[in-house]
Parts: sequence; C-alpha cells; structure tokens
Amino acid sequence: MPELTWNRAIQQILASSASPLHYKEITERILADGLRTNIGATPVATVIAQITQSIKKDGSKSPYVRIAKGTYALAGDKTELAGSTKTRKPEVGNEEIEEEAEEQYAIITAFGMFWRREAIDWSRNPKLLGMQQIGATPVDFNQQRGIYLLYDGREVIYVGRVTDRALGTRLNEHTVDRLSTRWDRFSWFGLVPVADSGSLGSMPASYDATKLAPALEAILVEALEPRQNRKRGDDLAEVEYVQMVDPEVQKRRLKVAMDDLISKS
Repeated sequence: MPELTWNRAIQQILASSASPLHYKEITERILADGLRTNIGATPVATVIAQITQSIKKDGSKSPYVRIAKGTYALAGDKTELAGSTKTRKPEVGNEEIEEEAEEQYAIITAFGMFWRREAIDWSRNPKLLGMQQIGATPVDFNQQRGIYLLYDGREVIYVGRVTDRALGTRLNEHTVDRLSTRWDRFSWFGLVPVADSGSLGSMPASYDATKLAPALEAILVEALEPRQNRKRGDDLAEVEYVQMVDPEVQKRRLKVAMDDLISKS
C-alpha cells in the first residue's frame, strides 16, 4: 500500500478524532498509526508547516481550520475523510499563521533535557544523538551552539555557553576538567536550526529583540521548573529532542553483559 502524503495522513488523524488536536498530538498519532514511515528528522515541524501553509495558500478551501493556537480540526460540515461536523471558525490572518509556523525556530531551535552523560562515548568527537519523535531520523548535536547546564542528580552545578566552538567539544572538556566527577546529566538549548534531513544549519547573525525575552523565559522555565509555573516554556515543547544512546556505548554494554554471562556459566 502506498505511503500516505503528509496532508492525507494529517486529515486522516483529524477525521478520526472527536475533538480538535494540537499539531504535536497529530504528529504523534501519525507515527503511532504507521501512516508515515519516511518522516525525516523534524516531523513536528513538517506537520505544522503543512497545515499553516494550506490555510495561508488555500484560505476557505483549505481542509483545515484553526481552533486555537497550535490546535486544528477539519473544516466544513463534511470532508472526504471525516464524515463529521466541524464548524468553520473565523480565518486567522496570514501574519499570525506565518508566526505560528515559524515560532519554534525563533531563537531556540532545538533542546534536550537531562541527557545522561553515561549514554555518550566521550571520544575526541563525541556523538550527541537525539530524536524529535521515536522513529524520526536521528540528529547528531555535536556541532550545536547555545547554552548548556550540568547537573549533579537534579541540582544545577554549572551553566555555560558555546558560540565559537562545538557543544560536544565543550562538554567533552568537562569530563576531564575540575567538574569531571561532579556531573552526571546535562541539558542544552541550541541556536542552530535542524533541517528535515537531520543536518545542522548555521547560527543566525542576529535575532529579533521581541523574541529574546520569551526565549529567555522559556529556557528558565524548562531548566528550573518553578512550582508556580503551570506550563512549560512557551514554544519549546515542539523542538525538544529525546536522547539516544550512542551505538558504541550499547556495544560496550552488550559485551559486558555477554562476558558476565560467560563467567557465570
């Protein structure tokens, strides 16, 4: 059976839902249902781009309707896929649609929380592997630039930045410097955008001043997790990457397990 296009997959998920869905939930359901196998490194970004571009380009003929920020449903009384009743809401201006489609790339383009030090092979050129969604193309964030935090358990013991050098290089230095025995996890907030192919682009030369404050707030909320904040940092959930264990580390763990079995036999 031919693989569904992104638009057909999105419409099928919305058609099967009794209520509007956030685009991250749409992405998760597409992957869970196996509607797409070729999903690239940034499936969440692909889904929101497909929806917002359709609304911007097709207007009232778009199969999608925006219910709230980041939340969508199928438009019209009935659609080919839905057979459900969904009332069309007033159209959102193009500027707002474009902003929503691009907001995840404003300042913080990718981040990882509480990644494990032990899951990385700290060689001269360590791989910092992550995935946006399970099944997505892995991304190596070794060359990422931005802000990072080192943890001893859950306590932040060090905050650093990397702009001229690679994130992987700087973290590797912390495995042998004065902090070497004091941290076991790290978080990072990257400034370099990720392409759908999984490659890293270039760090922008400048940033919109109006987006700096929200970005700083989002970083602090994610990093510190204040009890009185009811939600995570704005516009960051869509660009979080979960850590992957380096294959070299997996090989070593398997060898240790096999050696242990042999020694007990």
